[in-house]
Amino acid sequence: MQFPFMRLPCSHTGRECQSRALADKVMCRTIFKGGIDMIVVDEQVELTTPWGPMRTHIVKPAAAGKYPGIVFYSEIFQITGPIHRTAALLAGHGYIVAMPEIYHEFEAPGEVFPYDQAGTERGNSLKTTKELASYDADARAVLDHLAARPDCTGQLGAMGICIGGHLAYRTALNPDVRATVCFYATDIHKHGLGKGMNDDSLQRASDIRGELLMIWGRQDPHIPLEGRMAVLNRLNEVGATLTWHEVNGAHAFLRDEGARYDPELARQCFTLALDLFHRKLGQGDLSAVATSTNTKN
Repeated sequence: MQFPFMRLPCSHTGRECQSRALADKVMCRTIFKGGIDMIVVDEQVELTTPWGPMRTHIVKPAAAGKYPGIVFYSEIFQITGPIHRTAALLAGHGYIVAMPEIYHEFEAPGEVFPYDQAGTERGNSLKTTKELASYDADARAVLDHLAARPDCTGQLGAMGICIGGHLAYRTALNPDVRATVCFYATDIHKHGLGKGMNDDSLQRASDIRGELLMIWGRQDPHIPLEGRMAVLNRLNEVGATLTWHEVNGAHAFLRDEGARYDPELARQCFTLALDLFHRKLGQGDLSAVATSTNTKN
């Protein structure tokens, strides 16, 4: 039986990325130089947090071996199709990608909000209903899960989009996070994350020990110029190791559906993310991928 393929952007010469829908699972295939063929698979785990169980979606290489782990945070809509496809593409380059359901204490496992007004209102409402300490406890739970996995190298990173960019930033406050990518991270500049809207993300910038990649859209009304400069000035003040990119893009330019999606910017910026993760975390056990019998159709 043949399945439809969707071409995905790829950052490295000699590689081809494809994904295909298969029932309720997405299987992705990345062909590396030298003919190494990487397929990724999905699993779900229920992690324990002080605020209750948290479903976490895992996308990882199917081949046996050890791979670095990345905590990947969604937008306010939770684990949507675009978020899962981005995770699958990242995993296809040799990473175990873990996506926690950020509103697990309020919603049933598997709940996804639509990309519409009602979904936006629900996601934004929960953003400032959830305790800041709960966000931080979620991060620690996912990091501990990844570090304890027998298929993880113990090299840990984080990445996030929108609110997820802010959550990735806060995950970087943990000393075992070596690399973090934040796409148009909302509310850092105005301390607006969590109940009470009085987060300490900028105050704690000096706690970041790993390297940051911060990517912003200059046409994003949620993070205006003065907000971006407040974040940059604070990171420079504490001597953070970072790369800063501002592009001519709107909020949600990375999301591969909707009018604001910019495929070329998405490709360029995803390349930057991969370059950071490859350099700081490595790519895992590609020798296992080369010998695995799971990579053949």
